[in-house]
Amino acid sequence: MMNIFKQLIVFGLLLISINLFSQIPAGYYDSAEGLEDELLRQALHNIIDDHDPVSYDDLWDVYEDSDKRADGKVWDMYSTCNFNFGSDQCGNYQNICDCFNREHTVPQSWFNDASPMVTDAHHVVPTDGKVNGYRSNWPYGECTSGTSYGTGRLGSCTYPGYSGTVFEPDDEYKGDFARIYFYMATRYMDVMSSWPGGASFSGNNFSEWTRKMLLDWHHDDPVSPKEVARNNAVYSHQDNRNPFIDNPIWADAIWDPDYMPSFTAISESYFAVYPNPAKDFLEIKQNIILHGQSVVIMSDVSGRVIVESKLENNLQIDLSKFPEGLYIISIINNGKQVYCKKISVIR
Repeated sequence: MMNIFKQLIVFGLLLISINLFSQIPAGYYDSAEGLEDELLRQALHNIIDDHDPVSYDDLWDVYEDSDKRADGKVWDMYSTCNFNFGSDQCGNYQNICDCFNREHTVPQSWFNDASPMVTDAHHVVPTDGKVNGYRSNWPYGECTSGTSYGTGRLGSCTYPGYSGTVFEPDDEYKGDFARIYFYMATRYMDVMSSWPGGASFSGNNFSEWTRKMLLDWHHDDPVSPKEVARNNAVYSHQDNRNPFIDNPIWADAIWDPDYMPSFTAISESYFAVYPNPAKDFLEIKQNIILHGQSVVIMSDVSGRVIVESKLENNLQIDLSKFPEGLYIISIINNGKQVYCKKISVIR
């Protein structure tokens, strides 16, 4: 479980990335707002379904937009090799760092190489060819005593609920792979019941141990600017997005049985400070009964805590003390993030 400070930084950075730098079309997710559980999953499926598939060869071109490091090299989540686009495409290989190829995070043998899964750039990522071969079609998991290949490990699963062979990605990218799998289980929810899934799937959803593990990865490795940029780039090529990068809370709303609905603040989505001093405050009301202690945290966009206060029933924050600008309101209940919103203080 993330501590309050880490959650604050995570969701602060997330909101900055999403609200200031992403390219989500206006109204793109309107039909999913306010939904939870399978209703939300179905609504998101309807939004991202029927994308414009790219060809298998075109993936190389997509990667130059979606997976380029700051130094111009290929961003490989399976190794720290320095691959060049074009010249280092596999090809034959014998060793790690020989070349990079196209890794199906959901192995293509699970869906019999069928389209459009086989070229869906949201889940087909560039990785070291040799490490890709070691991963083979094993499910993702955790194997603390596994054999290291590149930045990953292969061995017997040590995550509770499964003991078969799994491939464990580096901690830095576990959240990336979790959100890819959330995407796949939503985009292809109508066909995935035929996928054997290597213990990852059950019917048209995750196996129980995989569901828990992916949520752990999702929380421990939150959305990064890399993922936001990749999501935008893939969208520009195939005209659909990964909703769980755009709004990470949706993963909990669908797959966490302990998910709690949001608090609602008494104001508009973006809070404004009016000239009338009597309205120069933000009022927060707890609309549902929750067990345990709730804490309201207000921070600036750099993550610096401005206000931290217990929430009893209602809370008023005097906004006249703060300069104009963007702030983030977070509410933590029993160590868990249950609400997060960006507010704009204007006068």
